[in-house]
Amino acid sequence: MTEGSVREFKMPDVGEGLTEAEILKWYVQPGDTVTDGQVVCEVETAKAAVELPIPYDGVVRELHFPEGTTVDVGTSIIAVAVGDAAAAEPAQEAVEDTAAAPAAIDAAEEKKPEARQPVLVGYGVSTSSTRRRPRKGAQVPAQEAPAASAAIQAEMNGHGPAAPATRDRPLAKPPVRKLAKDLGVDLATVTPTGPDGVITREDVHAAVALVQAPEPATAPAAAAPAAAPVAPTPSPAAVSYDTARETRVPVKGVRKATAAAMVGSAFTAPHVTEFVTVDVTRTMKLVEELKQDKEFTGLRVNPLLLIAKALLVAIKRNPDINASWDEAAQEIVVKHYVNLGIAAATPRGLIVPNIKDAHAKTLPQLAESLGELVSTAREGKTSPAAMQGGTVTITNVGVFGVDTGTPILNPGESAILAVGAIKLQPWVHKGKVKPRQVTTLALSFDHRLVDGELGSKVLADVAAILEQPKRLISWA
Repeated sequence: MTEGSVREFKMPDVGEGLTEAEILKWYVQPGDTVTDGQVVCEVETAKAAVELPIPYDGVVRELHFPEGTTVDVGTSIIAVAVGDAAAAEPAQEAVEDTAAAPAAIDAAEEKKPEARQPVLVGYGVSTSSTRRRPRKGAQVPAQEAPAASAAIQAEMNGHGPAAPATRDRPLAKPPVRKLAKDLGVDLATVTPTGPDGVITREDVHAAVALVQAPEPATAPAAAAPAAAPVAPTPSPAAVSYDTARETRVPVKGVRKATAAAMVGSAFTAPHVTEFVTVDVTRTMKLVEELKQDKEFTGLRVNPLLLIAKALLVAIKRNPDINASWDEAAQEIVVKHYVNLGIAAATPRGLIVPNIKDAHAKTLPQLAESLGELVSTAREGKTSPAAMQGGTVTITNVGVFGVDTGTPILNPGESAILAVGAIKLQPWVHKGKVKPRQVTTLALSFDHRLVDGELGSKVLADVAAILEQPKRLISWA
């Protein structure tokens, strides 16, 4: 790094295979001083919300995108002046504002997304020169700026001699370009109203309104201009609708990834779902006893804990259920470890973090891991790593009062267990009808590698343990 430079921090690949992320919140603004390791923004990937630290000291020069913008991995999102450039930042900005306005306005246009480049959070990217590279033909000495600006403006208006290099596209900042793209508006047809001919968001919306405006009943007598630009056809996003009767929510982030994964899973793995209704009265009594046990003080103890342990024991007894289908190699991959996924509903959508090596944990350790997983998910702080490598999943639809469901497999896994609501119901117990705590379990599995016998054994084992939880000791 040279003394006195402006460094561009690019959107990193914070998870394996991610290509974009949405900027949820900026914690800094231009002019703020930042230090190495300081969190500058929070982004949402297709898997989780992640805080991004800046990997160097300096002064924030520019935020390239506003909150709510989805940015490709590898695209610069913030410019930070470091070294001597940080000290000289105020003076430099003043000179740029008065002497090179056209070049400064288009600086963001020069930051084009590059090929996807995985970058670890907290590590820097290549530095840039202290000198901002202006658009071709737009760099002029400070003393010639007024005349040059006028010449460029005249050229844009179709007056005066051609400059050595003319602008090849309209002036607009990246967020405005994205807005125009989303609305299907060609910026070449938009009349700019911003300083120095810059197209603003209002100009784009005005162009959409012009396209949607009804044609007049009679045409004017004057002839139309010879080369009038043809207005583009608006995209579906630009079509008006009754906002009082409809609400449209953009599909992005976690919801977009979940939708794609579920469609891929449903149409790739042949699903089979089996059901069993079981008396879990003894399990519910054990839950209450464990809550009073000193070994579980401060830990989350609930039916899900014992259901998770029951599934882990069932997998130990039937290890072939803990596998995946390798289509490329045409192999069944049996896992000798269990990364237990727990489906969690969050404000950003459904996520499935998993407990690594859950099979090796004691019951108190499993309770601790479950508590941390749930708390982190509710806070929206689940890391991408926590959602990778799952082998089998539990989804607890019972918390919503639902009896059961037919869950779709988490991609790459062969089984998922749905747990229904636990309700007091009439049940034949020891030859008499009595009120008992009853629930319905549903196990979906990939029929390519799990046949009916194996799936039935796993489900029956889980049910047997929940009916007689002492089997946790004898079968473990």
